Amino acid sequence: MKLMFASDIHGSLPATERVLELFAQHGADWLILLGDLLNHGPRNALPAGYQPAQVAERLNRYSDKIIAVRGNCDSEVDQMLLTFPIEAPWQQVLLQKRRLFLTHGHLYHPS
Repeated sequence: MKLMFASDIHGSLPATERVLELFAQHGADWLILLGDLLNHGPRNALPAGYQPAQVAERLNRYSDKIIAVRGNCDSEVDQMLLTFPIEAPWQQVLLQKRRLFLTHGHLYHPS
């Protein structure tokens, strides 16, 4: 099984299209999205090509191949646009007898 990981798209349509292009090019089975998919966040400038509704529409085409977790800029409103769940703060994936812990990063503290 081949996994592709991406995060922090922040509503950028060009970034989303690049992620999906690489997903197809590499023949990945699952697209693991580690949060911050649609909202740019109040501390951040608008990213190039900021089009969150179009980003949601593009990602929804792959909803049966996406595992996602919530990032610090994701909200319940974002979930209304997406057809795959993004509200879990973490997920687990079993890959070749190894357990992968998936989170956005703002929740994980190694100490």
